[in-house]
Amino acid sequence: MQVRAVGKYVRISPQKAKLVADSIRGEKISEARKILYLMRKKAAGIVEKVLKSAIANAAQNPDIDEKILYVKEIYVNQGPALKRWRARAQGRAAKIKKRMSHITVILDEA
Repeated sequence: MQVRAVGKYVRISPQKAKLVADSIRGEKISEARKILYLMRKKAAGIVEKVLKSAIANAAQNPDIDEKILYVKEIYVNQGPALKRWRARAQGRAAKIKKRMSHITVILDEA
């Protein structure tokens, strides 16, 4: 039985979050939490929060055994981008896109 959690409008670029998501895909949840805890990236804390949410969702269902859960799917999609301007030389302006992500974690029993 599958359980999922979604973190929407997270202020980190999808490219950075995908690097972290790829490292825990297919791992048991205990192993995935260790990997995220030791990883020195901002995205690791954000992905760990979504993973904990999925584990909490699984705990609500008495039919699911939390000890045998693993990360079946994890993916990061691009959300909307905040558009900002930065002053440049000779009166010009450069566009800055502050990107957002939607992070989805799907857990399943092994």
